[in-house]
Amino acid sequence: MMQVENIRQEFPALAESVYGKPLVYLDNAATSERPRSVIRKWTEMSEKYNANLHRAVHRTAALATEEYEATRDAVRAYLNAEFREEIIFTAGTTASINLVAFSFGEAFVRAGDEILVCESEHHSDIVPWQLLCGRKGATLKVLPVDDSGHLRLDLLPELLTPRTRLACVAHVSNVLGLVNPVKEIVNICHSNSCAVLVDGAQGIVHQRVDVRDLGCDFYAFSGHKVYAAPGTGVLYGRRELLEQMPPYMGGGEMIGTVRWTGTTWAPLPQKFEAGTQNIAGTPTLRPALEMAEAMRDPAVEAEQERIKTFMLNELQRDARIRLYGIPAAPEEKIPLFSFSVEHSHHEDLALILDKMGIAVRSGQMCAEPLMDRFGVTGMVRVSFAPYNTLREAEYFMKSLDRAIKMLEG
Repeated sequence: MMQVENIRQEFPALAESVYGKPLVYLDNAATSERPRSVIRKWTEMSEKYNANLHRAVHRTAALATEEYEATRDAVRAYLNAEFREEIIFTAGTTASINLVAFSFGEAFVRAGDEILVCESEHHSDIVPWQLLCGRKGATLKVLPVDDSGHLRLDLLPELLTPRTRLACVAHVSNVLGLVNPVKEIVNICHSNSCAVLVDGAQGIVHQRVDVRDLGCDFYAFSGHKVYAAPGTGVLYGRRELLEQMPPYMGGGEMIGTVRWTGTTWAPLPQKFEAGTQNIAGTPTLRPALEMAEAMRDPAVEAEQERIKTFMLNELQRDARIRLYGIPAAPEEKIPLFSFSVEHSHHEDLALILDKMGIAVRSGQMCAEPLMDRFGVTGMVRVSFAPYNTLREAEYFMKSLDRAIKMLEG
């Protein structure tokens, strides 16, 4: 079995120091560190195969294209998508969602239609839909969360109407760390002829993603959160929907023919991949997903469960701390914890923790409506990856206690 310490050796950034202390990197929900296999592939593509894709007939371009398209096959297999044409490469989750907001909107949304989003969504799964509704004269509806952070699924059937074209939900909340019941949401929405987009930015890291089992119509994720290069991302979309959607951007290899009288589009997936693609970055998705799969080792998963149990117990028993996203069962929660501390500003806590060598996130986590829901201006978020250890969790809690006492004076 693979041990966490063996994994850590593959991530060079974890050996760094901050202010003379070993780095404890607990900002993984924002971006993950990268393993040596990803760094090697990134370097190899830059050094050996730096040529534009799909265009030239020379050998270097052919090899670059082979790497890029082999990555599409690997992603298709990882997601269990039915067709390789259903895998669109983008710059990240935000780019993927914006693509759907424009192209699905152009094809299927009219004045008076509705888009449904959840109260716990990231701004990237709110703002594109606001823009779409503004363009089309559609209405944005919101599925609220309860005090524990769970979606009010009891309200979903009444929010759906014959005019609801698309529902948007995060697989896992980037603030609450709760795993949303995506399959149930999909079933309810599909029974009302409503398509579903899943923001998988956190889900791709912490859940086994089978898009055919989930039944979703779109699934979006970023490479940089799952150990790949930044500026990489994936949009899975059901082929029959993608074929009906117009291109999001024009130029490059997304065309069939160009005439002054009009232009035709390339077939999927090129129709949605305008311009020069991320030649060196996209192929890193392959070793990144291989690493993600390797870290589903039982010993590694057991350590993650120990961390989750320890953190939940410690944060909930401290009367000074308010934890957001309380699971009803352990499997509903990933090892991500957002909290506030009475009389302590979230950024002050984060700055003190930084001096102790601990990297955390503070602020609104790109989810301002959710902050409003809980009546706070910001939170502290600590998010663990499979390369983190229980020892780091224990050090974090001791350091947090010191930070709170320092701020209390």
